[in-house]
Amino acid sequence: MKSNLRLTRRSFLKGLTAATATLAAPSYTRNLLSAAPNTLLGHASFGASGMAAADLEAITRQPGVRLLAVAEVDLNRTAELKKRFPEAKIYQDWRTLLEKEKAIDTVNVSTPDHMHGPIGMSALQLGKHVYGEKPLTHDIYETRQLTLVAREKRLVTQMGIQIHSASEYRTAVRLIQDLAIGKVKEVHTWSGKKWGDASPLPDRSDPIPAGFNWDLWLGVAAERPFIGGGYYHPGNWRKRLDFGTGTFGDMGCHIYDPVFKALALTAPLSVRSEGPAPNRWNWSVNAIIHYVFPGTPYTEGNTVKVTWYDGDERPAKDILALLGELSAPDQGSIFIGTKGVLLLPHIGPPQLLPEKQFETYPVPRQPSDDHWRQWVNACRGQGQASASFDYSGPLTESVLLGGVATHFPKTTLEWDVRAVKFSNVAEANQYVRRPYRRGWEVKGLSS
Repeated sequence: MKSNLRLTRRSFLKGLTAATATLAAPSYTRNLLSAAPNTLLGHASFGASGMAAADLEAITRQPGVRLLAVAEVDLNRTAELKKRFPEAKIYQDWRTLLEKEKAIDTVNVSTPDHMHGPIGMSALQLGKHVYGEKPLTHDIYETRQLTLVAREKRLVTQMGIQIHSASEYRTAVRLIQDLAIGKVKEVHTWSGKKWGDASPLPDRSDPIPAGFNWDLWLGVAAERPFIGGGYYHPGNWRKRLDFGTGTFGDMGCHIYDPVFKALALTAPLSVRSEGPAPNRWNWSVNAIIHYVFPGTPYTEGNTVKVTWYDGDERPAKDILALLGELSAPDQGSIFIGTKGVLLLPHIGPPQLLPEKQFETYPVPRQPSDDHWRQWVNACRGQGQASASFDYSGPLTESVLLGGVATHFPKTTLEWDVRAVKFSNVAEANQYVRRPYRRGWEVKGLSS
């Protein structure tokens, strides 16, 4: 079971097989629920660089997908896109793109977290199939609404948890559901990333760079002065409460995914943070967040505990001792079962422990699939997307609950999934749904 395989997001993307095709008579589907197999899909991207560029590379390499338009608030980040897609129209305002580009069938939403919900919902309302980056939205209420609207309109959706379709995670799910380690008693998950900042908001206002529309970047968030030096843009927004979702929001949807899938988890009963609270502006680091989920056929007992750690925090020594001679990876999970232990690095092959006990175990290695191709094919009525909003919506809600819990250290928050609210700490419900800035209302989210 020993392996030195290490798969990064970049190598995963590079390793995908490029597919090309020439279509003799292209035509756009114009918002049909699903297109015919030989139909050219008109696509739009919200975001031009970073993860948006990776999504575009993966989506447009699929046969029969043509990029028609891109919305990017920072025109300084569009040079590479113009080289690769010279015919695509570029907008700064995503609302204008949706208003003018009538031939779009599919979109990817790959912006900072705070705009996932508004843009995703607007696209769904217009009948577009949506590939939404993780976390699905910034707030729990947004996630619930997008999930319901996508289901109601029978649109094809997929969240950008691409390792969900990789061999490593699929094999881990199979091992757990085959009861290789027996029924699972508890799970410990972690990430060494540190998307937080204990310092106060800088008291300054900096010039807005030419080509960058700060007002459009703020979107539904409250107005505030621009602060340069990378404080918000292009990457440190993940640390800021109003724009990102911290380390847990960034990595939780990835690392909780195989836990959620393997154990067939539903909404948690409660969540409790033992780590530091965020300040007025920024997320904290070194989180310890305890979840209690209802038991499933793959767990022991009526409930199962799943604990998250980030930054410098890790599971207790007695938990890590179960790894034997193996070192804990910087990111990953430990499943503790009634008959053994499964270590799942992010991203690496699952390992059954103790090694001697499982040295002859026939591991049912599952093949990798192309996460983006699944979605594109499903948009044509061929197969299904494996991380549709019906799956990734509840997963995202669970992860975002952890962020809310950090505002109330050492307090057990009881979650009412049907009512979409906390039943025992009313003050926590202010973090379930936030108000949108005036003039930025979105049907189904702010009204």
